[in-house]
Amino acid sequence: MSTAPIYLDYNATTPIAREVLEAMLPYLATHFGNPSSQHGYGAPAHAAVEAARSQVAHLVGGASDEIVFTSGGTEATNHALKGLAFAQTAGERRRIVVSAVEHPATLETARALQRFGFEVVDIGADRHGVIDLAQLKRALSPQTLAVSLMHANNETGTVQPVAAAAEAAHRHGALLHVDAAQSAGKIAVDVNALGADLLTLAGHKLYAPKGVGALYVRSGIVLEPLIHGAGQESGRRAGTENVPYIVALGAACRIARERLEANAAHMAAMRDRLWTQLHTRLGERAVLNGHPQDRLPNTLNVSFAGCVGSELLAALPQLAASTGSACHDGRISISPVLAAMGVDPMLARGAVRFSVGRDTSVEEIDQAAAMVAEYVLSR
Repeated sequence: MSTAPIYLDYNATTPIAREVLEAMLPYLATHFGNPSSQHGYGAPAHAAVEAARSQVAHLVGGASDEIVFTSGGTEATNHALKGLAFAQTAGERRRIVVSAVEHPATLETARALQRFGFEVVDIGADRHGVIDLAQLKRALSPQTLAVSLMHANNETGTVQPVAAAAEAAHRHGALLHVDAAQSAGKIAVDVNALGADLLTLAGHKLYAPKGVGALYVRSGIVLEPLIHGAGQESGRRAGTENVPYIVALGAACRIARERLEANAAHMAAMRDRLWTQLHTRLGERAVLNGHPQDRLPNTLNVSFAGCVGSELLAALPQLAASTGSACHDGRISISPVLAAMGVDPMLARGAVRFSVGRDTSVEEIDQAAAMVAEYVLSR
């Protein structure tokens, strides 16, 4: 039987944690009731949903009634931006500010709103992937509805100055939406410290199943529902609740909160061990992408000079990671994030994102570093 590849792609998705699986299993069988049912089968399901809501709220420093359960991070971001846009009665605020290094869930939602007469302003980022705060401040005006920023970038791990952006946005009466899909469970996420009015979470990035997420909505903010129907989620998101997955998300958030420091320390140690070995073996042929300090503890994005990231990973099936480039019809396309950062295209084509997890071992890191270095040195 072949050995499973070394998994260094935790930013793409995480396995379901054992404790999370155990928490959700009873709600797939025994407690199968509809949370809206007013009888003995509905009550346990309803109680479980509300307990999970509290667990999610505790992770991000909000209140339980500020949490809306969704099908994932993409839906949460869509709901935040479209909900704000369509809830306006007078419609006087028509500008949305985003950065060029955002996830497609943000960028494509903003682009979709252009069809409804909204203006989208893109702000740039520096070589480390940090947004241009001065440019953001210039983009703000009394017509600005919202600013939408990642807390931390999914490709480079760079952590953004979200609190400073919030302060600037609020001075103009604009709201701040934060995409915390990648940061939650890896670094502290507190909506009050960040100044977030809305915040996106994705379950499968923090050891819950795919297909569940949440949107934090600060009390007093009105959103047009993204999904219309009955009155679930206090009228904010129609549809019978996905009780097992909501329970799983709650458990994952509880575990992430309880073990944040220990998990972050372990992941940072594995990340730094990998970078040290690659840089020692390859020297200037290994180039770090992203901020050298202000980045997620688990994320390492490296460009390998003279290589193509997709070809490197194709040649190393024993290693599961992500590439910053792709080959289409014989042409190599590079990551839009790295392009926005101004990374030289020849370097960007050799980018690989390694993202470690809670259970990544020293042995896995050492094996991965050796395999990658051997391949790069052979080019």
